[in-house]
Amino acid sequence: MNKVDDCCSIQPYFKVHLGKLDSFKKLCERFVDQTKKEDNCLYYSFTFHDDEVYCREAYSDADGVLAHLQNVGPLLEEALKIADLTKLEIHGPERELKKLEDPLAPFHPVFWTLEYGFRNVPVS
Repeated sequence: MNKVDDCCSIQPYFKVHLGKLDSFKKLCERFVDQTKKEDNCLYYSFTFHDDEVYCREAYSDADGVLAHLQNVGPLLEEALKIADLTKLEIHGPERELKKLEDPLAPFHPVFWTLEYGFRNVPVS
């Protein structure tokens, strides 16, 4: 890889329990409001397909991921009472993924190592 990019993205997939989709959507609004306060969040959103939910999110580095998990921990606990985490992928450079292995182990993620690519940075 030519340019160092410490960005880490998270791809969690949830299967919402029967009859709980409206409640889960209300939690999503709270997740978004809480995450807006995080300086290291690059993007954050939820997409839906029937009773499946995907959270599209990325952070400047592993420390941003860890700060996010601490920030939304209580909300995540609520979400996991009405939905199952069916899949979790973490994407990023190896040096950043190493920092996430132990803290994320309880969620059984699949780690994908960034090897090639680039990221456009908006000019301010």
